[in-house]
Amino acid sequence: MAASTSLKPHDVRPPRETRVPGGARDAWIDAKLADLGQWMQRHGGAIRTIQWGVVAVYLVLVAVPAFLPLPDRSAHLWNNLTVFAQFAFWGIWWPFVLVSMVVVGRAWCGILCPEGALTEFASRWSLGRAVPRWITWGGWPFVAFAGTTVYGQMVSVYGYPKPVLAVLGGSTVAAVIVGLLYGRNKRVWCRYLCPVNGVFAVLAKLAPVSFQVDHAAWATSAKPRGATASKPRGDAFNCAPLVPVKTMNGAGACHMCGRCSGYRGSVRLARRSPTHEIVHVAGTEPSLDQTMLILFGMMGLAVGAFQWSSSPWFIDVKQALATWLIERGTTWPLETTLPWYILTNYPEHNDVLSVLDGGLLLGYIAAAAIVLGLSLSGLVALATLALGWSRARFHHLTQTLIPVAGCGVFLGLSALTVTFLRGDGILIPYVSEMRAALLLGTSLWSVWLAWSVAGLSARGLRRIGATLGIAAACALSVSGWVLLFWIW
Repeated sequence: MAASTSLKPHDVRPPRETRVPGGARDAWIDAKLADLGQWMQRHGGAIRTIQWGVVAVYLVLVAVPAFLPLPDRSAHLWNNLTVFAQFAFWGIWWPFVLVSMVVVGRAWCGILCPEGALTEFASRWSLGRAVPRWITWGGWPFVAFAGTTVYGQMVSVYGYPKPVLAVLGGSTVAAVIVGLLYGRNKRVWCRYLCPVNGVFAVLAKLAPVSFQVDHAAWATSAKPRGATASKPRGDAFNCAPLVPVKTMNGAGACHMCGRCSGYRGSVRLARRSPTHEIVHVAGTEPSLDQTMLILFGMMGLAVGAFQWSSSPWFIDVKQALATWLIERGTTWPLETTLPWYILTNYPEHNDVLSVLDGGLLLGYIAAAAIVLGLSLSGLVALATLALGWSRARFHHLTQTLIPVAGCGVFLGLSALTVTFLRGDGILIPYVSEMRAALLLGTSLWSVWLAWSVAGLSARGLRRIGATLGIAAACALSVSGWVLLFWIW
């Protein structure tokens, strides 16, 4: 990281569109946030030390349990490394990393993520090849999220350590390889290929703090007063995730590492309204890729992935298909199993998926993604028609569903938290009530965002109609989680 800039926090003006008015308390908070950003800029070494500590813990939890015997019934999270690692990853790590995106943006990526640290470290010795076009394809966030989610279900990644090594370890190895091939001191993997990059990018749009750019101050600083040269004030910095900071308007791509804080007197860690980016920025950056991820990935495929194992529909279809096959003397789909790295195969724990199970699993998740994705798309389309159809407006209204979409993924993962703790005799009180409150709260948040977005171009019945369309989409999304948590 570059040497510290000589700018003081008060020298960096917050962007005009997000400047927060208020009294002494607001001013104090703004100053402290700016100080924190400057501290991060000056103490890159401390941040890297933290990253390497997380890397060490991560490697132990991913690798070691895969070579230990599977835990028996007497194992608990406090006396067995395998059980503890499962709880750490799926009960604490991933659910609350998602929460952190909504609270502090992608600070996890810039300060703690082990894959980010490793791919950037490897890129110090990179071959420096230009990033090929296939890597920059915009569909990777959806494809990587879907592929990782589905494969994780096929091999029961939440229950066994070898699949954890295959999924998380494989992702880490791929991140290192990409770092060794492309870029120099960059995070090409994080920018384009990370399986959760897309989810993190959309959730970070809701964060109430972010590094913000005063574009007018940036332009002014290019030519110091009385000079003709265009040398910028402030030290240069390395934006590892390849964010075009000069034109950055939102928080989706920023890793919150603080390296750019104070640059040109125009970049500052500051507050903003949690609705600001969705309402005022997302409409200027329509994204089919993010729309697919939200509607078909987070609100469709994820529901199927968490539902299938407890769904009575899955059981009914399996029984009907098994009966049909047996009547025709075709039993191999019921009897054939595959290695654990293709389909769950742990006979010593009475946990084996047959070829029939695997095919139905894939079919159920695909059906959920298609049916829910198309239904949600139809409701968003109706909302868009109420305002006057345009593709950009359709994508903009889809962004208003981010709160309820993120809540669903969090609830699916946090269900594992509850399951792990219950298995050790630890009961969390009021779980149902908390889930209901989260679904209701995030649905209302999405409806409010829809009302605000619709208000940019319409009033009266048209605005109400668009908002009702998004409210219906929220209700459809919530219904999937109601089935999982309260009916089945």
